[in-house]
Amino acid sequence: MIYDTVIIGGGAAGLSAAVYACRGGMKTLVIERLAYGGQASTTNEIDNYPGFLSISGAELGDKMREHAKSVGAEMASETVKAIENADGAVKRICTRRNTYEARTVIFATGAKPRKLGVMGEEELRGAGVSYCATCDGAFFRGQTAVVVGGGNTAFEDALYLADFCSNVYLVHRSKKFRASQTLVDKARENPKIEILTDYTVEKIQGDMSVQSVILSHTLSDRVKKLDTSAVFIAVGIIPNSELAGTVVKLDDYGFIITDRGMRTNVKGIYAAGDVRDTPLRQVVTASADGAVAASSAIMYLKTE
Repeated sequence: MIYDTVIIGGGAAGLSAAVYACRGGMKTLVIERLAYGGQASTTNEIDNYPGFLSISGAELGDKMREHAKSVGAEMASETVKAIENADGAVKRICTRRNTYEARTVIFATGAKPRKLGVMGEEELRGAGVSYCATCDGAFFRGQTAVVVGGGNTAFEDALYLADFCSNVYLVHRSKKFRASQTLVDKARENPKIEILTDYTVEKIQGDMSVQSVILSHTLSDRVKKLDTSAVFIAVGIIPNSELAGTVVKLDDYGFIITDRGMRTNVKGIYAAGDVRDTPLRQVVTASADGAVAASSAIMYLKTE
């Protein structure tokens, strides 16, 4: 059997692509190696996806999967190991157990946040530890928040949180920032933001939720405790693009390069969601990317 499209990744982007592909008459297979719903499935509560005032990430992922299955998408729980004949009319998607053939491929493999690797980070994830201020910041209205990082995202997060948190600490390991000077200046001018340089996070503390962080000074033996309800970690995003990088072009940070139609540099191969170069990584934008990628794939098959 030759599929019209094989979608690699079963998160919001991949499942949205599956819905649009099936509705467009395409024989569609979604391959997911872990859990359907993607990174969002690990989020306790999502309150910024249109149509749902509040829903858990796992429940939203289940609904997306059921929607895709209801319109005819096939599902396979496997790990893709290689793409063969990527620039050919029929591409081969190889897993450990099977080889699938498809006229088009959509990469929707997502990305993962870079972690600090400190005590309490994993235990309190979703209970005050977050990697997305836009997603979770509103839960901490009127409370204290800590942002860790020194790039544009960290400063943007601090400025965003300062709009509704009582105060925000921005913690960075040195006095030098990767962020633009404009953002740094704005943060310094904001009375709610205190920038702590030459500090690293040693431990995140709390019983059922975050209560404090322990900081260690990089140039001395000083230790500092900050009482806080939330820790937003903004030290980078790692795209899951190892497989894609063997067949399509990536940018300097490892994200898949696409045009506005989610097309890569290889005919018949598309990318959607967090794995591609995009200014915003949210469930809603990933879903939109998936719809665009599937629509582009449909048009490609109609004109080839």
